[in-house]
Amino acid sequence: MSPRDSYGYALTTATSAAEAYDAGLLDVLRLRTGALDHFAESIVHDPTFALGHAALALLGHELCAPVDVDARLRQARLHAGRGDERERSHVHAVVAHIGGDSRPLIDHLAAYPRDALLLSTAVPTIAFAGATEVPEEAWAIVERAAPAYGDDWWYAGLLAFIRTEQLRFDEAMELSCRSLAVVPGAGHSAHARAHAHYETGDHESGLAWMDAWVLGDGAEIDSLSHFSWHAALHELSLGDLDAVRRRYRTQLQPGNALGCRALVDSGSLLFRWALTPGASAVPDMSEVLRVTGETTLERPATPFLALHAAVALLAIGDTVRLDALARWAGGHAHATMREVVAPLTVALGLMATDRPGEAADRLAVLAPSIRRLGGSDAQREVVEEARIAALLRADRWDEARILLDARLERRRSPRDERWRRTLPATAAGSR
Repeated sequence: MSPRDSYGYALTTATSAAEAYDAGLLDVLRLRTGALDHFAESIVHDPTFALGHAALALLGHELCAPVDVDARLRQARLHAGRGDERERSHVHAVVAHIGGDSRPLIDHLAAYPRDALLLSTAVPTIAFAGATEVPEEAWAIVERAAPAYGDDWWYAGLLAFIRTEQLRFDEAMELSCRSLAVVPGAGHSAHARAHAHYETGDHESGLAWMDAWVLGDGAEIDSLSHFSWHAALHELSLGDLDAVRRRYRTQLQPGNALGCRALVDSGSLLFRWALTPGASAVPDMSEVLRVTGETTLERPATPFLALHAAVALLAIGDTVRLDALARWAGGHAHATMREVVAPLTVALGLMATDRPGEAADRLAVLAPSIRRLGGSDAQREVVEEARIAALLRADRWDEARILLDARLERRRSPRDERWRRTLPATAAGSR
């Protein structure tokens, strides 16, 4: 009888390889360190194990892990025929997804909803960029899987994140806490709780809980820089820039993050910090770019990474590479690269060349499409903040005030209140 993974699916390989693979799967679901090593161990035990090769390719593609993605895909395709129908479908879904077509992955999940690694891949969360461009489609994928999981701790955490995106914050908090009661170190569940705190403006409690969790139950989490980013976002929202500086120095220095995480977490924090009223001596972005590497900056693997590459290049005023990124994205086969990333990069390039009014206008047109880039609402806010900065530089204060008022309607933020107070009184009045 073939060994099985934690969700009951057969693994056509030796027991030793299956055990290593399943350990890697659980590492991914917990966001715990070790997934890369465990998946690599699985193909050491069995070099013909297609799912082990496919998992490594996923981590390389999505997380910038040090993996030869093309080589692993070749091996996954070569050996896929040894597996059962589910394993062959799994490999096909991974190959297609990395190649830019996620439809086979979505179809696979309809047939095999308990394939937890691919369900995780399909949803834009802390670990993966997602398989859909419209958040509602990702929500539907997760909702459809509910009967297959029941009260499973990991699924509860994934559903909690979906609830935050649906603005159902009380349900998100209940689901995440229920999951954490079963597995206190469950990274997805902790991530959902972090978003619930932030989106409701519960900055003090969210910060206190996060600081305690990362030093306790979450200490083995692989993506601790992202949880540090969440803590820093609370501190930024509270306007405590001294705390942001300490957090950056001790937890978010680019050397402490792996490739893409440095760009997404450290880079976006530096950009948003620099825009904050009263900010001074914000650390330079150059170290983030060095750790990220030229390939991700010039040819980012996903629209989400492309967004952060463009923001980082704007931060250092690199108009040459912004232009190059816009041209590359404009000719890309992926529709979101062409239709969202390319014009977004052009808009940010206009900011870099001191044309803020034009930049603000272009960002306003793009605003309804920004959600196609993936990630979370909290991460995509960096575009909204760039637009506010552009409006302020163009002396279009009434429009900036409208955006800031809308943000303050969403959640409490002493930082945004301070930002708003910097605006001159105009005919629109003051808050």
